Amino acid sequence: MSRDTHQTLSLPARLQAGLMRGASKIPPGVLALAGRWAPTNSDGERLAPEMFAVGWAAEHVPGVGLGNDDVAESRKQIDDSAAGLAEDLPPMAAEEDLVFDGPGGELRATRYRSKTSSRGILLYFHGGGWVIGSRISHDGFVRRLAHDTGLDVVSVEYRLAPENPFPAAVEDAVAAWRFVVDAAPRWGVDPRRIVVSGDSAGGNLATVLAREVRGEDIAPLLQLLIYPVTDLSKKSASRREFPSGFFLTEERMTWFSDHYVPDLAQRTDPRCSPLLADDLSGLAPAHVVVAGFDPLRDEGLAYAERLKEAGVPVTVQREGSLIHGFANMTLISPDARAAVDRMCAAVRDAVSAAQ
Repeated sequence: MSRDTHQTLSLPARLQAGLMRGASKIPPGVLALAGRWAPTNSDGERLAPEMFAVGWAAEHVPGVGLGNDDVAESRKQIDDSAAGLAEDLPPMAAEEDLVFDGPGGELRATRYRSKTSSRGILLYFHGGGWVIGSRISHDGFVRRLAHDTGLDVVSVEYRLAPENPFPAAVEDAVAAWRFVVDAAPRWGVDPRRIVVSGDSAGGNLATVLAREVRGEDIAPLLQLLIYPVTDLSKKSASRREFPSGFFLTEERMTWFSDHYVPDLAQRTDPRCSPLLADDLSGLAPAHVVVAGFDPLRDEGLAYAERLKEAGVPVTVQREGSLIHGFANMTLISPDARAAVDRMCAAVRDAVSAAQ
C-alpha cells in the first residue's frame, strides 16, 4: 500500500477534503468565539468548537460520518474521509508492505519506519467497529505515530465483519502479534519492545490480544488503548449521554455490534467484552485514552479502573474537549494534535524506561 492510494478520490470526497482543509485554516480567534456556543458535558467539560463542527457535519454533510447501511459504501466512505483529513508529513525512511499467514488465509500489513533505525515496534489495529476501516483510513494517523514515537508502526488489515464475524478479528490480531514477534530481530528490533495499540474497535483488539498472550515468554511492553470498546453487553452512561451529534452515534454502534457479534449470547465473552473478564492481572501496563464527548468514554474509564484493581500499571489520558475519532482529526483540531502529542510521549516514556 502506498500513499498514492489517497489520490483516487470521488468528487464528494475531493469536495470534503477541500472543506476540511479550509476549516483547518480558520483563525484561532474565530474558533474561540464559536466555542462560546459549544456544549458542555455532564462533567462540565466544554466541547472544542471544531469538534462541534465535525459532529454537526457528520449528521448533515454526506461523506463525513461513519457510513450508512451499505457495508461496501461505508468502507469506501471512511477511507475517502480519512484522505481528506490527512496531515502533510515528511516521507518515511522506509515503508514496507507485508503478507503473512493468518488463521483464515493471508493477512496484510504495512510497516512504517520514520528514521534509519527504530527504538521498538508499535503493532496497530485500526478502528471502524470491526466492519469498516483499513490501513488506508488510518494511514495518516499511523504515520504520525511513527514520526512522533520513533518506533516502527505495523498497521494490520484484519478480517472484517459481517463476512468474518467474531472471533475472526481476534484470531487475526494474535496471528499479527506472533508474526511481529518473529520478524522483530530481522528488523533490528528487540521483540521485548513491542507496544500493542489500536483505536475504538482496534483498541478492543489490542487489549484482548494482550490477555490472549499473557504469560508467554514475549509479552507486550505497553497497551496504548485509544477510546477502546470494552463492553458490548450493555450501555454505559456516556452512551446514553451522547447518542447522536458527536460523530459516533448509538445507531452506528448498534449496527457495528450486530455485524460483529450477531449472537447476543456471545457478547459477554471477554474476547469481545474485555471489561467482563474475571482476571485482568498480569497484563502489560496500559495507557488508556478517552474523549470527553465520546459514547465510549465511560467503558474506557471503567476498564482502566479494572486494570488498576488487578494490579496493572495504568495511566489515563482524558481529553475532555474532544470526540470519538479525534486521532484522525489532527489536521483541523489543535486540541486533537496536542492529545496525540501526549499519547506519543507516553509511548516514548515507556520505551525509554525499558532500555
